[in-house]
Amino acid sequence: MKHFTITFEPDGKQIAIHAGATVVEAAGQAGIVLNTACGGRGTCKKCLVKILPEDKEVLACQYRIQSNLIVSIPSQSRYFQQQILEQGIEAKIEPGSNIYEELRLKATSENIFGVAIDIGTTTVVAKLMNMVDGRSQAVESDLNPQTKYGDDVISRISYAQDLENLADLNKVIIDCINKLIDKLCRKTSIFADEIYEVCVVGNTTMNHIFLQFPIAQLGWAPYKAHSLDAYDSSAEKLYIKINPQGNIHTVENIAGFVGSDTTAVALATGIDSAEKKTLIVDIGTNGEIVLGSKDKLYAASCAAGPALEGARISCGSRAVEGAIEAVVIGQDDIDLDVIGNCTPHSICGSGLIDAAAVLLDLGIIDTTGRFAEPDRLKDVLPTAIVSRIMKLDGQLGFTLYRNINENQYGVIITQRDIRQIQLAKAAIRAGIKILMRKLDIADADIEQIFLAGAFGNYIRPESALRIGLLPTGDTQRLHFIGNAALSGAEMILLSRQRRDHALKLARMIEYVEIANESDFQDIYADCMNF
Repeated sequence: MKHFTITFEPDGKQIAIHAGATVVEAAGQAGIVLNTACGGRGTCKKCLVKILPEDKEVLACQYRIQSNLIVSIPSQSRYFQQQILEQGIEAKIEPGSNIYEELRLKATSENIFGVAIDIGTTTVVAKLMNMVDGRSQAVESDLNPQTKYGDDVISRISYAQDLENLADLNKVIIDCINKLIDKLCRKTSIFADEIYEVCVVGNTTMNHIFLQFPIAQLGWAPYKAHSLDAYDSSAEKLYIKINPQGNIHTVENIAGFVGSDTTAVALATGIDSAEKKTLIVDIGTNGEIVLGSKDKLYAASCAAGPALEGARISCGSRAVEGAIEAVVIGQDDIDLDVIGNCTPHSICGSGLIDAAAVLLDLGIIDTTGRFAEPDRLKDVLPTAIVSRIMKLDGQLGFTLYRNINENQYGVIITQRDIRQIQLAKAAIRAGIKILMRKLDIADADIEQIFLAGAFGNYIRPESALRIGLLPTGDTQRLHFIGNAALSGAEMILLSRQRRDHALKLARMIEYVEIANESDFQDIYADCMNF
């Protein structure tokens, strides 16, 4: 088979690859990760590159190599290192519960360490813990390399129908975890052989891929998991590079689309002992919600889609350098906060929620999400703001950042983008309403709201309430709890009592399949409005 030389600019990297390979495959070989939010189906159009010297624009996931090429990759087509939330609630060891005593019988060393790992759909975070005193030693994180197969769990379930593909997904996540463990060891000058215990949490799909369980059945009703149980496996069996005698503990899942990460969040927040009516929301591609108190707990999964993580948004991206993360109303115009304090090239989820709230407050969009005609706003809004309203492909939109050096709009929000935001927020809000109905409570009855995960930690409460993402009420009841899934994993890593508690919690929480509720579509439609 013929091989061709591909040169990537401005990286200056050159590789040889076989004829018929895609540019995405070639970029991967060169160590360059491109943005393939649609899983390489050619639908998101976020992997546009230029073939030089003709400046011919092509989709890297679709363009097949038949000659030597020079490929220019623009910044917006790269899968940037995004901001990853690594911290959460502090884990503590209760007296008499330390797993260290069990591990000490295995060790040949006084140094005994463990690693807590949160495998998210988008990111993976690993924390090194001293098993003797429960102290955190170091944290490392990375993007989940499975994203090149699709940006949501449905894409990966679809890909993994074939067992060889499932093995591919398993290998890349094992490699990622081993890389994080190696970084932790280098950072702290400890040896991998001194790590004897690992605790892993993630949604049910991530859990099944990690254990290489069948996941095809998660793709069709009734969305049953292969297993909801916790597992203890040898490090050797799972190819995790710690002490060969080490143990890998995976936590109980709750249901097909509510996994061990939600069990860990519930454990970290102590919701099963809460006197107050408490809502936990982990906003993501596959948003999870838990509602209740010590008397009764319900959980549900909301298929919000990847819009709030930047996919399917015209200028969307994850939380990377150059992404607009906040939009506020200034004196005569809008103001932007940009990650890295540099020229913006995109907008991430927190910025999208802000932008929608700002457009609502200014009257540029109405409660249905429809843009107002600029002529109707000329006498109401400052000229600088009105001048940002534009038409693109026959539809109204709003320019957040003007690119004055090139003949293009810069960063914009289109009518279609607003619809994507509405679809995502409606899925989450409808799920919350259905769980509220199970407990026969109203918005005002919810006494505290915990926002978990990276996305929840960066959104502004006022904006989330303004667009109707969360139950109405005082912002004082909103609490940001960081990466609570990782915090729960730390607790389970360190404590036998916490492992028993996690099992009780996972079986205590009643899962609600919201799509099966008779009036779900009506509630969902009502929640579309801002």
